[in-house]
Amino acid sequence: MKPKTINILYWIFTGLFAAFLFMDGTAGLVRAEGGKEAFAQMGYPEYLLDILGTAKILAGIALLQPRFILLKEWAYAGLTFNFLGASASWYFSSVPGFIFPPLVMLSFMLFTYWLWKKKLRSAQDR
Repeated sequence: MKPKTINILYWIFTGLFAAFLFMDGTAGLVRAEGGKEAFAQMGYPEYLLDILGTAKILAGIALLQPRFILLKEWAYAGLTFNFLGASASWYFSSVPGFIFPPLVMLSFMLFTYWLWKKKLRSAQDR
């Protein structure tokens, strides 16, 4: 794949993923009814929506910024823990059918991570 193609794909998919993070984070901060019900089903306190919502918005910002590589790595790591934890929480709760949406988002995120690493390698080769 050409470096220009990698760059375009990276920004498209990362932009979409960041938009998801901003929407999901905002829903957590405003304590959307669906989030409150889901957290109640799993036995988590409602204030955790604020913490995770803030973390997702900050992670989205970190993924979109091109300068601080280590910050971006930590954002990817934190999101990995978030999605795996969400999937495990659904698995161990009374509604295990919801384990797949976090895993789908994790795979989407891993694709953006792979594109980012490919983009960095192609920039170093120049």
